[in-house]
Amino acid sequence: MANAMTMTYVILFIAALWAGAQNALAGGGTFITLPALMLTGMNALSANITSTIALFPGQIASTWGGRGHVTGVGGLSFKVLVILSFIGGVLGATLLLVTPSTIFARLVPWLVLFATAIFAYGSFMPRKAERPPVLNKWGAAGAQFVIAVYGGYFGGGIGFLMLAALTAAGLAIRSASANKNVLAGVMNASAIALFVFSPQVHWLPCAIASVGAAIGGWIGGHMVSRVNEKLLRITAVAIGVALTIGLFVRAA
Repeated sequence: MANAMTMTYVILFIAALWAGAQNALAGGGTFITLPALMLTGMNALSANITSTIALFPGQIASTWGGRGHVTGVGGLSFKVLVILSFIGGVLGATLLLVTPSTIFARLVPWLVLFATAIFAYGSFMPRKAERPPVLNKWGAAGAQFVIAVYGGYFGGGIGFLMLAALTAAGLAIRSASANKNVLAGVMNASAIALFVFSPQVHWLPCAIASVGAAIGGWIGGHMVSRVNEKLLRITAVAIGVALTIGLFVRAA
């Protein structure tokens, strides 16, 4: 039994290493850590909460690196976007903590399906460097708040949701990407501030995954110019599809 658990933790570390690099290079690391954490015996709710905490250190690095390009959008200051992201993240995290694990287990296949679809759409649909604004000040604020609530609750695909909303409000891709990284960090930070007090967190697997994700993120940051990003995104989508199918079969 001890040897089996040790092997499970080794697999978790390798998966988190991959997830950290995946997030640094193309995104989609949650699709890797979620099933790896469930492999240790966690239910879907605990795995989702633990994964959010475990991947956060790597996210801080990407947030810090892009801080110089952040800006307001659609008549909203960046400060307002941060406040909306923080409040929405807290609300989403609170909803997650009060959701019974049995209900979340039934929801998670649909959440992963949605996240996979958003990830696939954002990865492979062509993007324009700039586009005419289609969201006004209030539309941009409402979109960011709703995304933040979803981010605090589950979080899969929030990067592409924010890119879509921010570019629809008139931001160029470079600034939208920088905003997205910082605002996602704010959402997750606000959620983690609540999650650390939850009994759903499994701290030993979380620590193992955190170390793996941090190392993977560092490695990924040094591999940006050498790795085929499209292949990584295809891999993430394939894992998301397989995970969705597995979760629906398990819930049946």
